[in-house]
Amino acid sequence: MSNFIPWDSQPLEEWSNKYAPGKLIDLDGRKTHYIEMGSGEPVILIHGFNYDSYTWVNNLEALAAEYKVYALDLWGSGFSTREPEDHSFELFALQLRLFMDALKIEKASLVGHSMGGGTLIYFSLQHSNRVEKLILVGSVGIRSPLPLRGRFFQLPYIPEYLLGLNTNTIRRKNLESNWILNKQLLTDSYFEEATRFQKIKGSTSVQLSILRKNFFDTLNEEIRQLGQKKIPTLIIWGKEDFTVPLRCGEEMHRLIPGSRLETIDNAGHLSNFDQSTVFNELVAGFLSTGRTDPSSNNEEIHDGESYKAAQNN
Repeated sequence: MSNFIPWDSQPLEEWSNKYAPGKLIDLDGRKTHYIEMGSGEPVILIHGFNYDSYTWVNNLEALAAEYKVYALDLWGSGFSTREPEDHSFELFALQLRLFMDALKIEKASLVGHSMGGGTLIYFSLQHSNRVEKLILVGSVGIRSPLPLRGRFFQLPYIPEYLLGLNTNTIRRKNLESNWILNKQLLTDSYFEEATRFQKIKGSTSVQLSILRKNFFDTLNEEIRQLGQKKIPTLIIWGKEDFTVPLRCGEEMHRLIPGSRLETIDNAGHLSNFDQSTVFNELVAGFLSTGRTDPSSNNEEIHDGESYKAAQNN
């Protein structure tokens, strides 16, 4: 452990200069890091809690083959600013709007995972005219209690102590328990890249603050209202998602008329990583099709594999 770099210890600017893979932009006095790839119609990817733009490591190139893809680091995560903020869906939606304004993106298709999905629900309700299509991946929003491990990290003091230890064990166990179903994919290299931003000063306090605010499952009414906006919506869920269970996706599907729910076998909360090939084909297929008719009844729930087979026939 002699070469171990402590968590929550590195200056943001110094760490960003060394490791940030993308670009930095100033939005209303706050830095936002983002990755930009490809060309074509814009698609913006928003990560979830405890992650950053590395969420999409197995999806970016596939989508960039046809689209101009942007993957943002939300404020408090990745290589974006750590200044104390009242982190919330409202703040993250503001960040997205400022980003689109700064890059002169009038309208885009939006893809959000977990907390990022909740952010896009909030954003789309406010700015539906700027949303071409909406893709929600294991999205929070529907009333549902946190898993036991999540509630543990809402406790005072103890999480700060545990997350400050000079070990990878706790954070690695967290990814195994809550995000990634296929443990073989959780290589040492992946763990290092996925958690690198957590070495930046202020990261632990921001993540614990977000968790303790307990706002993830507060969007039932907003989702109901979103269903009236007639935005073509694809909902993707890992069948073995025990962090945000499938029943939440089913309820979201019910509340958004005309939405399509796709479930993916052998995938957990990070279905875009557990089964990236299936996920990429689902997203590419949805983005390439014409608008669905939101006034019709909700479309049939598909299994990702069976849907892919049907598309090939």
